[in-house]
Amino acid sequence: MAGLYNSLRPTNPSSSSSSSHQFGSRLLLLLTALPLTLAAFAFVLQWRGGLNDPPTRWSPDNHEFPGGMGSSAPTNVAHSSSSSADCVELLGRSASPSFPYYRDWKFNYESDLKPKICITTSTSAGLEQILPWIFYHKVIGVTTFFLFVEGKAASPNVSTILQTIPGVKIVYRKRELEEQQAKSRIWNETWLSSFFYKPCNYELFVKQSLNMEMAIVMARDAGTDWIIHLDTDELLHPAGAQEYSLRQLLLDVPGTVDMVIFPNYESSVERDDIKEPFSEVSMFKRNYDHLPKDTYFGMYRESTRSNPNYFLTYGNGKSAARIQDHLRPNGAHRWHNYMKSPNEIKLEEAAVLHYTYPKFSDLTSRRDRCGCKPTKEDVKRCFMLEFDRAVSFLQHL
Repeated sequence: MAGLYNSLRPTNPSSSSSSSHQFGSRLLLLLTALPLTLAAFAFVLQWRGGLNDPPTRWSPDNHEFPGGMGSSAPTNVAHSSSSSADCVELLGRSASPSFPYYRDWKFNYESDLKPKICITTSTSAGLEQILPWIFYHKVIGVTTFFLFVEGKAASPNVSTILQTIPGVKIVYRKRELEEQQAKSRIWNETWLSSFFYKPCNYELFVKQSLNMEMAIVMARDAGTDWIIHLDTDELLHPAGAQEYSLRQLLLDVPGTVDMVIFPNYESSVERDDIKEPFSEVSMFKRNYDHLPKDTYFGMYRESTRSNPNYFLTYGNGKSAARIQDHLRPNGAHRWHNYMKSPNEIKLEEAAVLHYTYPKFSDLTSRRDRCGCKPTKEDVKRCFMLEFDRAVSFLQHL
């Protein structure tokens, strides 16, 4: 009975309290030690180089070149006095970059993903424009770039960096290239000959067409499936696909289609202090192909405000062509085929975003590169578009 009585007696409160206190102490010790252990482990990894903290990539003491070049610039770039203007904002000195050119980011350029897409362009722009343009299009699925460069883009400070980027092919405008293009097929065709031996925009149009003809051959040799001609102030906007991917968009195109039209949207600049157009400009005028016709023509007078060109530059979009036999350029905006009329479709949602003159320097550079006299006759001889003619003439007044 004594044993039974003892077993039925209530437990000593002091003993229970001591046990609970001991358990709480152990739990507190565990919760304190665990984060300290993890922090120490992370510190060891960081110290040994096993962990790369993304913010440190953009620290002022870590100048990594885009394009997988490592942590230091090539000697002919690092010691150039003129390179600082182009590269300071691009190589990590800016605290809030718009496009993260992470050296360790990998794109599987040799993958079996289809279709393979290439973009060709003729440019004289600098790194501040070309690098974000390339990076953006790589992200949405472009694998290959053919850059026909001259001017600033052909300088060692720019071209040396561009050549290190996988998938980028640089073609310089040299005497050998001009002699080769003078023997090309389209050089002897009537549709292009009316633009020969004229300055400025007409000369650029001829160069673009000849470069596009060469790019078709290069694209075929590279094994790509689609080719697109874009300027470096234009971004493709693959809306309407299952994912934000140009590759997915073109993958969904029926095999019987030869050419896809991207209507262009034109930027409407809201400020006069734009530094990085691709990240700061967000308002665009939609192409009439993407608007109800009654709305577009019903509001035409109010929208244009007496300007006959609602779009200041062009309104016929850009196109992607399937690589096939007998393909040829048909101006800077279209492709054609020597043996048939291409079967083309116009996309209902996807577009080309054209960043038209977002900076005042874009206007002056276009005027200065031509060297035309400030007369109406000479300006008309140099420029195709009425807007270019008006701006060039007014700036000389």
